Amino acid sequence: MWKSMPLFSCQLNLEITLSCGQSFRWKKLEDSRWIGVLGNCIWTLKQSGDELMYTVQYPDKTTTKIDENQCKEQLSNYFQLEIDLKEKYSEWCAADKHFKKVASLFHGVRMLRQDPVETLFAFICSSNNNIPRITSMVEKLCTNYGNYIGEFEGDKYYSFPTITSLSAPGVEETLRKLSFGYRAKYIAQTAKYIESQSEKDQWLYKLKWVSYETAFKELQKLPGVGAKVADCICLMALDKSDAIPVDTHVYQIAKQNYLPHLKPKKSLNASMYKEVGDCFRNIFGPYSGWAHSSLKSFQTH
Repeated sequence: MWKSMPLFSCQLNLEITLSCGQSFRWKKLEDSRWIGVLGNCIWTLKQSGDELMYTVQYPDKTTTKIDENQCKEQLSNYFQLEIDLKEKYSEWCAADKHFKKVASLFHGVRMLRQDPVETLFAFICSSNNNIPRITSMVEKLCTNYGNYIGEFEGDKYYSFPTITSLSAPGVEETLRKLSFGYRAKYIAQTAKYIESQSEKDQWLYKLKWVSYETAFKELQKLPGVGAKVADCICLMALDKSDAIPVDTHVYQIAKQNYLPHLKPKKSLNASMYKEVGDCFRNIFGPYSGWAHSSLKSFQTH
């Protein structure tokens, strides 16, 4: 049975937010419904006017269910609804004429607050990859190493694997057979590195409470995590709202609108990467990561 919570469309564009390459667990169904796994439950979402509609399916063996208020709290946390996006858009429009032009055509792109473990391994899969293939890899991780949650409209759904399950013997070999390529080694090695820490996966979760600069540096100790992947994790899972993942699209936005002296590049060195990130931070301030994602979504959708 559908439940609802009030949410103006200027505060959330559900389709773009779920399909723009932040999370790889959501699938669009007919009638503009989206289905995915959040908090080890199967959620169905859709927007209707100024409401966000949802249903929740619990794991088959679960006897304890969360009430309606807890469901709304979970969605509010996931979509970071404590942040007034309309207000932020006004600030960014005042700060930048290019954003003002884009904002008249494009609104409601929010950053998700995702689980750090899932985000880490999903973005290790993202290296030299596209969204459909990343989605397929994440699904394989869940199917092979996650826990079964249940079935919905003929499809089976699984939780995201734990660090412990991904650090088990034979993971790299299995993932190579599943066409993960060189990413198989990075996934296995990263899981083993975190599992070897005295705090286990809390080592990763505690990066929420350190500075952006510290988290950015610590994440790059992990196999398969370079600057862009570290920034994706910082922005999408660790509440570092001024992290700027710089890819070719973002580089082109910066070159065309803010830094015309930039040379065409297929790859970025550390100083160029920082220059582009600092440019967005200087223009858009503490939530520059959100602003940059809106600009990127406009360019790629």
